[in-house]
Parts: sequence; structure tokens; C-alpha cells
Amino acid sequence: MFGPFKPTSPLSSGLLWKIPWRLSPHQKARQRKRLRAVDSVVACVDTALKKQGSSMKEIERWKAEMPREEEMRPKDKYTIFDRKEKRYRKAIHKLPKWTRVSQRVNPPGF
Repeated sequence: MFGPFKPTSPLSSGLLWKIPWRLSPHQKARQRKRLRAVDSVVACVDTALKKQGSSMKEIERWKAEMPREEEMRPKDKYTIFDRKEKRYRKAIHKLPKWTRVSQRVNPPGF
């Protein structure tokens, strides 16, 4: 079949995965938006609990351990640690379910 809808070439008896090697600017913007959305939910739950005079240890732990989106370096926003990679970093969109999993903390020095 010719044209834009031609089938992918099989690579050793399987389909060839077409994942680009870098994130597009639109994917980066959506990633930042997701990080900010999670930050706003955590802040909203925290303020609601403070109004009631209570707190949750999970929320306190999240605030203590996880950096906010504006505190993160671009390297941490768009890549994750992977010990199998050559330079120990892998683009975040190569991770399965990368839009649903929080990957904010990496090992120190990487």
C-alpha cells in the first residue's frame, strides 16, 4: 500500500515502534501542565485539611520529598534515571504509562 498509510516494516518478526527520540514542544508543555496540576491538587487538599485542623502523613511526606514543578530542573522534568542507558538518563516518553506515573525524584548525582 502506498501513501501515508503504508504498513510499518517488521523488525525481526515484530512491528517497528515509532517513538521519536525527543519530546516535541507540545509534549513538554503538556508534561509541565500535568506536573502543575498534581501540585495544585496537593496544595488544595493540604489547605482543606488545614482548615479542618487535621493533616495526612501522605500529604506531608509528598510535600517534603517531592519537588514542585517550578523547583525541578528541565533535566528532571523530561528525563528519568535508567541504569541500563549509556548516560543513565532516558527520555520520559520512553517510559510505559509516562503520563500517569509520577517521576520527580532521581538518585543523587544523576
